[in-house]
Amino acid sequence: MAGQSLRTVAGVINSVETLEGAGFLVRRPFPKSSFSEFDPFLLLDELGPVDLAPGQAKGAPDHPHRGFETVTYILDGCLEHKDSVGNAGVLQPGDVQWMTAGAGVVHSEMPEATFTQTGGRLHGIQLWVNLPSQDKMMPPRYQEIPASRIPSAQSEDGLVTVRVIAGEALGETAVIETRMPMVYLHYTLQPGASILQPMPQEYNTFAYVLDGVGLFGADRERGEDGQMIIFAPDGETVAIANPEDALTPLDLLLIGGVPLKEPVIRYGPFVMNTEVEIMQAIADYQAGRMGRIYV
Repeated sequence: MAGQSLRTVAGVINSVETLEGAGFLVRRPFPKSSFSEFDPFLLLDELGPVDLAPGQAKGAPDHPHRGFETVTYILDGCLEHKDSVGNAGVLQPGDVQWMTAGAGVVHSEMPEATFTQTGGRLHGIQLWVNLPSQDKMMPPRYQEIPASRIPSAQSEDGLVTVRVIAGEALGETAVIETRMPMVYLHYTLQPGASILQPMPQEYNTFAYVLDGVGLFGADRERGEDGQMIIFAPDGETVAIANPEDALTPLDLLLIGGVPLKEPVIRYGPFVMNTEVEIMQAIADYQAGRMGRIYV
């Protein structure tokens, strides 16, 4: 780490609560009226953690996407998905689904049938990643990675663990392929632990706290459960610490990527570069050219 400067914190964003899909509650740091996007990222939603009674679970029935990627990471519970190009499966705790919608896909994300019947804890994260203009109309594709294939590592003192969903950390490299260079790391720091994570200065980078209270950046800015911590592009290393007197582990996501610096025109589930492309997406969906899900 010698010679690499620590990034400072540019701001801390509070989440808002909003209803999605068939009426399930999520916490969302962005987009919202005061903060719409963080190039190349378009949305971050945290579902739960929530303890559901039998029959209480809700999901997102058939809906389209075009022009970006959705990254779904399940921490607790089971989520079933189907789409209009024939993919189907169940995401278990620790699994990641990286869906490149590209030219367009219709998909559904619903609690798995047995989980719906029995109830239980549901907790998941969905990140939307924009696609560069040359990839917005690429064929849709899925990368569905089970928990057993997500690389993980531990610090020498055993106080820090990381799951490497994209990029590199603590000597491990992700198995997921991304269209643009980026990192997506799930860190857990025990009380008194700290980490220095290399991060290219050109990456727009943020942390999202899932649980606990942490100290972030060169200025040791405080961030807590449900907050998004934005790092300034003024260094090549991100510093994160869990205070010595903390009563719980610090659980967080650290996400960064190369900004596209392209126009962003969004209309619900469609994200393109021009209004004309948005109108075409709507017409293609209404005409059935994005397909349909066959049960």
